[in-house]
Amino acid sequence: MPYKWNQTSETEQELRLWPHNSLPRRGAMIAILSVFLFGLIPLLAVLGSVVLWGLLPFLLLTVLGLWLGIQANYRARSAFEVFTLSGSQARLVHHTPGKDQQEWSCNRYWARPEMYEKGGPVPHYVTLVGDGREVEIGAFLSEDERITLYDDLAKKLRDPVAQ
Repeated sequence: MPYKWNQTSETEQELRLWPHNSLPRRGAMIAILSVFLFGLIPLLAVLGSVVLWGLLPFLLLTVLGLWLGIQANYRARSAFEVFTLSGSQARLVHHTPGKDQQEWSCNRYWARPEMYEKGGPVPHYVTLVGDGREVEIGAFLSEDERITLYDDLAKKLRDPVAQ
């Protein structure tokens, strides 16, 4: 589950949410090396001819494109959210790489989670409503995780001493 509740003090709880990381850096390097090595196999047939130099740039462009795509994915996955519940405040901070962080806060007793099973950008879209605003939370989670998150948020916001 790519989120975790922490009890930061006696009256404060913190929820940290992050996107999945199914491809660690070592696995990415193995994938890039594999593509390069398997791409060299067809070039063995033209080894020693001028055709090799015509085909080699395409292999190198393929490997470079794969590497750039994986790096862009790592940057996008470094986004995370922190939802803090204190005695009377609910606060959500969304950190996105390369952008300013987005913050939302309101009185905890007026905050409530909402789930849109259909009609949102993703199925079972979860938002927080309060202080006249509605903000998304956990949009990068899977559908089952958003359902569980909604249940957790409903329980925590309903009961201030819920663990």
